Formats: sequence, structure tokens, C-alpha cells
Amino acid sequence: MEVAVSSVRSMTAADIPAVAVLEARAFAEPWSPETFAEELTLPNRRYVVAEADEKVVGYGGVMCVDEEAHIMTIAVDPSATRRRIGTRLMVALVEAALGEGARHLTLEVRVSNDAALGLYRKLGFASVGLRPGYYRDEDALVMWVVNADEGPFRRRLERIGEEMG
Repeated sequence: MEVAVSSVRSMTAADIPAVAVLEARAFAEPWSPETFAEELTLPNRRYVVAEADEKVVGYGGVMCVDEEAHIMTIAVDPSATRRRIGTRLMVALVEAALGEGARHLTLEVRVSNDAALGLYRKLGFASVGLRPGYYRDEDALVMWVVNADEGPFRRRLERIGEEMG
């Protein structure tokens, strides 16, 4: 099934039930709906959802603290993968973080998540370390983009945005 994303927009409380379903499908230790509700109230958090055919098919969140932004979570409906939804979500999260004054971006990713690693590397994230046992059953790579507010990264982000149309 071809999934065309109709929009990436800010998450609202009304999106939490759909996001919670995706969360449970994507993660062995999912966040509760209450956690998402609390996250939406925090001033330094930005959450987005991707919609296709008026259905939430992906979501992501970022926490901004001073000049640093931490991608907290991102997931795409398994039935909608390989459609650049994750790319659209990441671009939206990075743009939100830069809009909040972030200069540096970080995230953790499962060492076995080749699809996510490919996306993050394409965006310009570099592996800088390992967090042993970060996930209950697996280590995480720590990835960073330093000086994301400067020319080379911004040009890369713009190019990726143009490729998506």
C-alpha cells in the first residue's frame, strides 16, 4: 500500500490515542498515554505527527535545553515504512529545535536499527559513543550533530527537504 503523507503537524492531546497505539507497536517498553499527555504540557518539548489519509502514521518528539536538543522519540507505523515518513518527521523535529535556538542535536538509537541509523547518518548525525544496556535488551549508539545552526548542516537539511517535495 502506498502511503502519501498529507501533513506533518504539531501533536495535540487528541492525537494521543493513535500515538499510543503506534508506540505500543513500535517499542517493547512503550510510553503510556499519560506520559505523552505530560510531555505535551512541558514548555521545552515539541512533538509532531505525520498524517496520511487523516490517520496518524508517525510521530516524534524533541526536548530543547539551551543550545542542545535531544530527539526523545520517533516512530512510524510498520505498515507505512520506507515512504520517507521518518525523514519528514526528523526534518520537522530538527527545524523545531533550531527554531527554539538549539545548535547541537543528539539522540540514541538501537545498534541493530539499520534503517534508523541510515536516516540519521543521511541527516548528518555521527556516532560518538555507546550506551551499554540503554535498552533493556540492547545497547544504544549515541549520535550528535554539532553546529546544526550553521551552513553545511542547514544546506543538507534544505536539500533533503527539496528532495521530498
